Amino acid sequence: MAGKYFEELKVGMHFKHSAGRTITEMDNVLFSSLTMNTQPLHVNEEFAANTEFGQRIVNGIFTLGLVVGLTVSDISEGTIIANLSYDKVTHPNPTFHNDTIYAETEVLESRESKSRMNVGIVKLRHWGKKSDGTIVIEFERTAMFLKSGQRLDFLP
Repeated sequence: MAGKYFEELKVGMHFKHSAGRTITEMDNVLFSSLTMNTQPLHVNEEFAANTEFGQRIVNGIFTLGLVVGLTVSDISEGTIIANLSYDKVTHPNPTFHNDTIYAETEVLESRESKSRMNVGIVKLRHWGKKSDGTIVIEFERTAMFLKSGQRLDFLP
């Protein structure tokens, strides 16, 4: 498994994830349509051209999901049971079509589960950045990770 087990995620660890993803117009329009988000800043070029952005901006929830996805192969692939919360989500700068987004992660907290012996709880901070380093999203996520030697099908 590529993901990290609970014991491997030490407070202060920092990951600069190598995978990046260029966001297309189709990504933004399809995601906005699938989630019933009719905000014209996402789906109406004429409307968006007359705003301070001068063009459509990418749906922020898509950006959130993309950044989590960019971390999976390094952090949680096969070793996470559940995301428990997303907190302090900020979008300091807009994301536009054709921006390439990269992710970074820092381990903020780590503790044993109080109710399940086979897992631990880890709080992570993630950043999504454009190629030039501009931060487009920052958030904290708390997740339940398997302990070393445990498997996803072992759930008491």
